[in-house]
Amino acid sequence: MNSEELRQRTKSLAHRCAKLAMALPQSVFTKYIQSQLFRSATSVAANYRAVCLAQSKAAFVSKLSIVIEEVDEVIFWIEFIVEERWMTAKKVASLLAEARELTAIFIAARKTANPRK
Repeated sequence: MNSEELRQRTKSLAHRCAKLAMALPQSVFTKYIQSQLFRSATSVAANYRAVCLAQSKAAFVSKLSIVIEEVDEVIFWIEFIVEERWMTAKKVASLLAEARELTAIFIAARKTANPRK
């Protein structure tokens, strides 16, 4: 998988999470969750673009670590949404699987770039 494909996948993740956030029932509580999910998902995409432009190995690893943290937060919010029964596990299964797969890809890339960790 090349960097352009990952750029597209991270952007798609952001779009899909935005749609999920907008589909949640409206309340003060869900408004906060919507905001957090949207923020973390768009951060994955935006920060992955920064990874692609990193000017050193250290910058690459640092920016990739941010992407990993943010995509893990996306997973947290999707799981939280299911646990609160705002969406069924079946409805979010493919989105959750994509977030987990991206996490694995980014962790593997960080290990390759920084084998000490």
